[in-house]
Amino acid sequence: MDVVRVGAVSFLNSRPLVRSLERWPERFSIRYDLPSVCARLLHDGEIDLGLVPSIEYLRGDGYRAVPDAAVVSDGPVRSVALFTPVPVDRITSIALDTSSLTSVALLRVLCAKRFGLAPRFIGRGPDIGDMLSVADAALIIGDPALLLDHEARGLLKVDLGAEWKALTDLPFVYAFWTGRPGVLTTADVMALQQARADGEADPDGVARLFFPDDEVAQRIGGEYLRANIQFRMGEREVAGVERFYELAAEVGASGPARRLTFY
Repeated sequence: MDVVRVGAVSFLNSRPLVRSLERWPERFSIRYDLPSVCARLLHDGEIDLGLVPSIEYLRGDGYRAVPDAAVVSDGPVRSVALFTPVPVDRITSIALDTSSLTSVALLRVLCAKRFGLAPRFIGRGPDIGDMLSVADAALIIGDPALLLDHEARGLLKVDLGAEWKALTDLPFVYAFWTGRPGVLTTADVMALQQARADGEADPDGVARLFFPDDEVAQRIGGEYLRANIQFRMGEREVAGVERFYELAAEVGASGPARRLTFY
C-alpha cells in the first residue's frame, strides 16, 4: 500500500478532519501549511491529496473530491471576516489576506452581489494594524480572525459566512479534500470519512490539543467548532459550492464554473 502524501490547512478548523489520520502513518503522511501553500503543493504534484480552499478545485485538470468531508459554515463562520472602522457602504479599499484565494473570491462576490461595492483591493497582511493603515477595511481569515477582539479595537466585523447565507440561503464550503484520480483507494476514502466523524465528535478535545497553553483560546475554539463549523458535504453543501463557482466566474474571481466530481 502506497503512503498518501497529504497536505492540510494549518488552521484550527481543519484539525477535526485530520487528527485521526495522524494515527495511521503507514497510510497517510501529513504536512500542515497555509491554505495557499497547500493548494500550490497539490497543483505542483508535491502532495497527492490536499485539504485545499474550494476555489482551487477549478485550477486542476480532472481533480476529484472526497465525498462528505469538508470545512463548512451554514451561517456565521467567525473565522472569515472583513474588519473595518467605517460603515460598509463607505468602504473604497480593502487589504486582503491572500493566504486563501477562496476567501478573496468570496469577498469579491459579496462586494458585487451583496454590498454593491467596487473597492480597490490591496494584497497585504495578515497584520490588522498594517492593513488598516493602507485601506478602509481588512480581510482576515483563520485563527487570527477568530481570536481578534474587534470591539476592543473599535472595529465592525462583517462575517462573510453570514453574508453568503443571506445572499444565497446556502452553506458555504471553505475547503475540501481534493486530489487527482487514482490517488485514493476505497479504504482511503473511508478512512478520511472516519477521521471526520472522530474529529467532529470531540470539538473540545481538538481545541485543547491545538491551543495547549491557552485556556481562553481553547474555550473559544471549542465553541467555534461546535457552533460555527460543520464537516459534512451533502447535497446542500455541494449546491453551495457550485453556486459559488457560478458567481465567482460572473464577477471575474475565477475561471469557468464546473460541477464537482467525487472519488
